[in-house]
Amino acid sequence: MSPAPVKLAVGDAAPALDLPTAGGGRITLENLRGAPALLWFYPAANTSLCTKQACDLRDNHRMFLDAGYRVIGISPDPVPELDRFAAEQDLPYTLASDESHEVMTAYGAWGEKNMYGKIVQGTIRSTFAIDEAGVLTFVKYRVGTPKHIALLQEKLGL
Repeated sequence: MSPAPVKLAVGDAAPALDLPTAGGGRITLENLRGAPALLWFYPAANTSLCTKQACDLRDNHRMFLDAGYRVIGISPDPVPELDRFAAEQDLPYTLASDESHEVMTAYGAWGEKNMYGKIVQGTIRSTFAIDEAGVLTFVKYRVGTPKHIALLQEKLGL
């Protein structure tokens, strides 16, 4: 039996992260300090629901920028796949690769989930807002893709 997944809450310190990004950079929690950030964890680039979610965030990216947010998508995909996803979907925000699942595990976004009636280990679609000091201001596990933007508008006051 696997250990119970981490469940973060508003007010918790954001777990550390240091991941390679599409385009050849790196993203760390320290890079994000000084401005709010939105982290969204998704299972796989170029799949239907993940592409819909990515494009919804793309189409609403100005709203996040206007509120000072930096948007970072994190998946277990290797960097070359993220490069392709960003190019094909014209994604204006950072995509980061967590092939080891360490960051996803720290955020509680990796664990058991039910896929088509079968329990598997995988990415739990989750979204976190982090303030300029590195404190979580919004936590949502098992994000519903169709209502993602409306939920963020409501909860983040966008």
